[in-house]
This record gives sequence, C-alpha cells and structure tokens, in this order.
Amino acid sequence: MKKKITIQAPGRICLFGDHQDYLELPVIACAIDRSLVISAEENGTEQFHFFMPDIKEERTINIHEPFEILEPGDHMGAALKVVRRYNCIPNGGYDITITSTIPINAGTSSSSALVVAWTHFLLLAFGCDREITPSLIGQLAYEAEVVEHHSPGGKMDQFTIAMGDIVYIDTSQDFSVASIGESMSGLILGVSGIPKETIGVLSDLRSKAQDAIGYVVKEKPDFDLKNTTMDQVEKLSACIPKELQPYFYAAVKNHSITQAAYSELKKEKLNLKNIGTLMTAHHEVLRDYLKLTVPKIDAMIDAVLKAGAYGAKIVGSGGGGSMVAISPSEDKSLDIIKAIKEAGAEDAYKVRVSSGTEKL
Repeated sequence: MKKKITIQAPGRICLFGDHQDYLELPVIACAIDRSLVISAEENGTEQFHFFMPDIKEERTINIHEPFEILEPGDHMGAALKVVRRYNCIPNGGYDITITSTIPINAGTSSSSALVVAWTHFLLLAFGCDREITPSLIGQLAYEAEVVEHHSPGGKMDQFTIAMGDIVYIDTSQDFSVASIGESMSGLILGVSGIPKETIGVLSDLRSKAQDAIGYVVKEKPDFDLKNTTMDQVEKLSACIPKELQPYFYAAVKNHSITQAAYSELKKEKLNLKNIGTLMTAHHEVLRDYLKLTVPKIDAMIDAVLKAGAYGAKIVGSGGGGSMVAISPSEDKSLDIIKAIKEAGAEDAYKVRVSSGTEKL
C-alpha cells in the first residue's frame, strides 16, 4: 500500500513582545486553532507534486534538487536544503495537497505554518540523524525560513507553531521556549484585509532599534537592555539622536509590559481584564512609537474597546495584518465581532489556543 502522511500546523498570534526578538528580549505568543494541513501520498516517482487548491497553484520538485540557488520566498526548497544537513534524505516522491484556514498575509504566520508542516512531513517521511521533537522541527523551520533567506525575522513564529500552547520565548543567546498555558478564553481575531509588510518593516525597525541601543552602549559599555527600567529611559536617551529615541523607549516599555504579562499568565487563574489592559498598552507603544498600524486597524481596535473588550492589539509585523481582542464573556464576543466587522474588517471570529504541529 502507498504510504500516506497527514500533518497539521497551527497559525500563531503574538500576544506580547512584538519587535522584541531581534533585540534578544522575550516574546509571548500562542498557537491558534486556524491551521494548515499537508496531506501526502507516495506516488512511486522521484517528484514531489504539490497541489494548492486554496490559491489555485501547483508545483513539482525533483526530490534530488539541491537548491544551491534559492529563489526569494522559496521556503519549500529551503526546507529541503536544510533537512539534508540533518541526514534527512528524500528517496521517493509524494503527491501533496496543501489546504489552510489561516488567513494569508494577515500576521498570523500562514507562511511559517507551511514551513513547519513541510519540515515536519520531511522528517517523518525520511527520518533524520536525531530525535524528531517539536523543538527540532521549530529550529529547522527557522533555518529554512529565516537563515537560508537572510531574513530579519526571529524564531517566534516557527517555535510557537511547532510547540503550540501559550509560550514564553527567551530569544537571547540562551534561547529557550516554555509553555505557560494551554488555554485563554475570550480571544477574538479581526482580519483587516490589508496585507502586512513583513520584510521591509522588520528590517527598518530592527536597524533603528539596534542603532539607538548602540549609542547607549558607546556611552555605557556595560549597558544591559534586559535590566533597564522605565525610570532610566530619559537619562539614557540623552546620548541617542532625537529621531531614534522613540525606538529605544519602545524597546524598554514593551519589555516592561511583556514581563508584567508573563507574571499574569503564570497565575493559576487568569485575570483577563489585567491581561487585556496590558495588551492595549502594548498596542499603544506599537502605534505611537513604532508607527506600525494603519487607520483601518486603529478603527477596529477603537471599535472593540468601545464594544467592551478588555483589551486589543495589532497582530503581525505591521503595516496591515490583523488585530486580536479579549472578550469578557461569550455574549460580549458577539458584540465585539460585530463591531470589528462594522469598522471595516474583512472578517472576525473567535479563536482558541491550539496545540502545535502534529501528525493526524
């Protein structure tokens, strides 16, 4: 019989710590129950035949293709290149159908879900030289999506999708991912319909934040961003050019908010009102200091707060994408979803925290 493998990988939401991972600061994210599914069946050839009905595309890749030169955005080729370094060597072809309920270009990591699911499939189908764990899948997917393409992104997307749940990610050199919860009620996703701008936004903000921090380090060689408090910002900003000061403020403020959120999320009983307040505070920094939002998303967030949401923030790298809100109750969720749609959203719906990538 022909071997069949089905892999599911979730989308993800960054709850706290947007634009912090490239500064080696912590991030809090969660997988959500919108997912991408790879359904594969052996075809007796040396070809991977991809069928992508959602976007009406097909593709064929020879299993021996080395991908010495990668086309921009060719994550499938990049993953094949990466897994071979871990002694995962394809020796037979598959017909592969890819379907997804994750909104595309909406800040919920549809592309990372594809890379994680594809990497997971390759490891299960052809093996490798080490134990196949969610952490390994996340690492290889990161290498394929970010390292191979010299992208400015971090590891949040790949590891959140691979691991699942609500995770606290230490993005420092001592990188680690820890689950801090399997559920959080009241999450509502609003999709703006305006595509996010990942590469340009990430590159620009990363450069400006790192430049701002560089000025401080020149004055104080022992400077440690992780241990910087808000009451130190004004004094430290004196050595930073005025146009870069907002990026320094944002880095310190967002780190402070993320740490406060971490404390809340570790509690046995979640205080959604407190978490929502922190979420809105985080959004205000992203909006007012990093200039990441667009008028439609601002209108969506204003609408949900007026409709009674505990809090809301933009989701994604910026310039478009989605927003997430926390509803106080099931009844209020209907009002919040209605408010999001009336503010011009393409779609809005409840989402739940999900497990990570898995074989079905």
